[in-house]
Amino acid sequence: MIKLNETPVRTSRNFNINNITLENVEIPEEVGDFKRVQIIGENSKIKMDEECSEISLNYGLSDFFTNQVKQKANQKIRCNVESKTEKELRIYFDFDEENLQLVDDIEIIANEDTKATIMIKYEADEKLACFHNGILRVVAKKGAKVNVIFMNLLNTNSNHFMAIENEIEEKAKVNYCIVDFGGKNSITNLDSNLVGDFSENRIHTIYLGKEKQLLDLNYRGVLRGEKSNLEIEVQGALKDNAKKHFKGTIDFKKGAKKAKGNENEACMLLSDTAKSLALPMLLCSEEEVEGNHSSSAGKIGEKELFYMMSRGFTFKEAQKLMVRAKFNKILQNIKSEGLRNYILKEIDERLE
Repeated sequence: MIKLNETPVRTSRNFNINNITLENVEIPEEVGDFKRVQIIGENSKIKMDEECSEISLNYGLSDFFTNQVKQKANQKIRCNVESKTEKELRIYFDFDEENLQLVDDIEIIANEDTKATIMIKYEADEKLACFHNGILRVVAKKGAKVNVIFMNLLNTNSNHFMAIENEIEEKAKVNYCIVDFGGKNSITNLDSNLVGDFSENRIHTIYLGKEKQLLDLNYRGVLRGEKSNLEIEVQGALKDNAKKHFKGTIDFKKGAKKAKGNENEACMLLSDTAKSLALPMLLCSEEEVEGNHSSSAGKIGEKELFYMMSRGFTFKEAQKLMVRAKFNKILQNIKSEGLRNYILKEIDERLE
């Protein structure tokens, strides 16, 4: 039995959301090689090496999963961004029968006033039972701008564990577009530290659960810089017996005068047996700040479905259109039309 992904502040046990306990999850003791990784677009302006900084997370999933990456990572990737004009890098992990276990350590260092877009994708054939445990750390130095497109497209037979940590300095901006679709268990811990004045972090996520998938999303943003800005926007859909926990914490620390933090999470329930739990929290130890949070869950409106079906769409087609409409707001953050269409196709297939 594994306990992980605890909330930064404990709430009533009756909510059943302070942490998550997993049973009957196979964690590999020995991790072999993982060779199916493709890196596209690296050049002299985004230097690559395998010497990542020593792992020391402020938060993370748990000591167990952090130590596994420390001791047994079979992929280490460090991206050192040096370009003043935006460069793009794609890192694709593709599981197959000979590459079923991935423990990865990825570090992105965006130097002063640099710009980059980094795409990271995990994908596996629907029949494989894969294991993934990873850590992604992003350091955005003064004036840097980083866009991260993170795609979990694993199947529903796999396990996906991910810890993400950001350190954002003065006037730096880090934007995330996260697509979280895969994993029998998909457990994510995201910890953003806005340490610099006028620092900015926008986290836009879509999730989709089906069958008996369990998604546990634990996002924390700590604002320390004056006039720093955090935005968390999460849109999701659940069908069959899928279950989701969303825990979003915005924490204003001393020194974060005139900082702003906003979070919103909305879940579409596509069946009577899907379950959604949400815990948005605001913590504050500074004056003159602005914080807002909201969460909602509900079924697609019968009137909307009836209207669309009266225009010739089947029930499934109408559902897909409604989900697409909700997700499109976030997918518009992806500039590549081809990539947006690829994700939309994935949505259609998973809603069949």
